[in-house]
Amino acid sequence: MLYSLPNRCQKQSRPIHVKPPTILISCGEASGDLYASELLKELKRLEPTCEAFGLFGERTESAGATPTVRLEEISVIGLVEVVSKLPALLSAMRRLSAAALSRRPDVAVLIDFSGFNLRLAKRLDALGIPIVYYVSPQVWAWRRGRVRTIRKLVSEMLVILPFEKSFYEKEGVNVRYVGHPLVDLVSASQTREAFCRRLSLDAARPIVAVLPGSRRSEIEFHVPVLGDSIEALSRKQPELQFVVSRAPTVPREMIVDRLGSSIDRVRLMNGSVHDGLAHAAVAIVASGTAPVEAALLGTPMVVIYRVSRASYLLGSPFVDVPFYSMVNLIAERELVPELIQDAMTPANIVEQVSGLMQDDRALLMRAGLDDLKQRLGGGGASRRAAEAVLSHVEL
Repeated sequence: MLYSLPNRCQKQSRPIHVKPPTILISCGEASGDLYASELLKELKRLEPTCEAFGLFGERTESAGATPTVRLEEISVIGLVEVVSKLPALLSAMRRLSAAALSRRPDVAVLIDFSGFNLRLAKRLDALGIPIVYYVSPQVWAWRRGRVRTIRKLVSEMLVILPFEKSFYEKEGVNVRYVGHPLVDLVSASQTREAFCRRLSLDAARPIVAVLPGSRRSEIEFHVPVLGDSIEALSRKQPELQFVVSRAPTVPREMIVDRLGSSIDRVRLMNGSVHDGLAHAAVAIVASGTAPVEAALLGTPMVVIYRVSRASYLLGSPFVDVPFYSMVNLIAERELVPELIQDAMTPANIVEQVSGLMQDDRALLMRAGLDDLKQRLGGGGASRRAAEAVLSHVEL
């Protein structure tokens, strides 16, 4: 018998699990750690005794989970870059598998990070552990053959983008659309004046928010180009002020060193980027989760991304989508400019940012971003995901 959540209109108490539900969580990126932490908070509201362990970062640990492997041990991007992390990834796989064998979790929640998580899924399936996949890997964009693995191993897919539900239904996968968790999470916590005071900025001058990414390899490939772009934009428009985000997974000195002389023109934002995005006239944002955050705040943006040339040449033939940015994919049109790989140059970044600062494109983009926010639906995604996860726990 599966865990049965009560009808909210009923007064009877929910059935009590014989032992505390134990959940294995595996996420390999900062965005996944955020989603996992919010999911765990909702799981504990529904079932306060539940326990969680696995692969994640500081946020999920702070929400009450016990790490088996820490996120910073395995953070990596790119087909070529992953080679340097193979020993750490193999070690993580062994440790998670051993922990699953020892603790026998009631359910495993795998979050994105498909190259690792689908391999882990095979080991978990062999142990008879139900698998819920929360936040779909981008199999609709490339490596669609992985859908067969998902169909075979995953008990239920919990998707956060509207178009993913029909994709998986056509592939015969058990799927549930829960909505995007960022809808509940993205908001400014400070007024413009308070934010500017905290970072010693002039509230009367325009701000450009620069979000280079949360992985170390993204910092390697993005920040030197962004530093040159900041220098060029400062010469062209001296009134601009720049704030650069630093994720917890990235050492401060790594960003400082790669910004070079442009470090004197910027303020570093640690942790949450929502205030910086909310009060920015324009954002320069690495492709991934951050453009969706900017979209929810209505901030005009330029999306950038670069990997090693070898990774790009190896991977690009397998990509089968019209856009790289999640914003454009959700909007189903080129709502925001994308500067990917060789197009990510200081000259192109300056052109796009200057254009958004000086003409009516920013107004049109804001209108499009408002429409995109409506497409992502209302709040409550993490709660719905938690209910789905507990529905796979046996009494």
